[in-house]
Amino acid sequence: MSREVVLYIATSLDGFIAKEDNDLQWLIETEGEGDAGYEDMYQSIDTTIMGKKTYDYVMKNSESFPYPEKKCYVFSNSEKGSNEYVEFVNENVIEFTRKLKKQQGSKIWMIGGADILDAFIKENLIDEYIITVTPHILGSGIPLFKEKNPQIDLILIDTKRYGQFVQMHYKVKQYKK
Repeated sequence: MSREVVLYIATSLDGFIAKEDNDLQWLIETEGEGDAGYEDMYQSIDTTIMGKKTYDYVMKNSESFPYPEKKCYVFSNSEKGSNEYVEFVNENVIEFTRKLKKQQGSKIWMIGGADILDAFIKENLIDEYIITVTPHILGSGIPLFKEKNPQIDLILIDTKRYGQFVQMHYKVKQYKK
């Protein structure tokens, strides 16, 4: 049995996860309702994966590290070792994640950023997509999906409304081998 990788992310209606300068203020200012399913998703995981730019953003914009009780991996070309919250990983993100999926544990949250997400999609490493659409058309920014992805068939598990947000929950369709 393989661990599942979950993508839990918000996107503008036109498909951007952030503005070009990584600004997320538009997202923070949107009127939501409750936690948009965050706590349920968070309780289902025991590991997080993110890139160094995402980690830097989280550290800059949080009063304290938001995932202290989870095993957190940050992929970086520059940072090495670990600190009290995260382990910096300098190896190939795809190979590392494939090994991680084979280990015992709960689900793995692929937090971001865009380059790691793109690599995961191109290798079909995400098992579950929880995508929350916001009431914004940004016009430009960092896209949720880059070009030249493989076809990935999904099964809609659920849709929910949280104030001005609409959340879609998909699992990747598994084909019998």
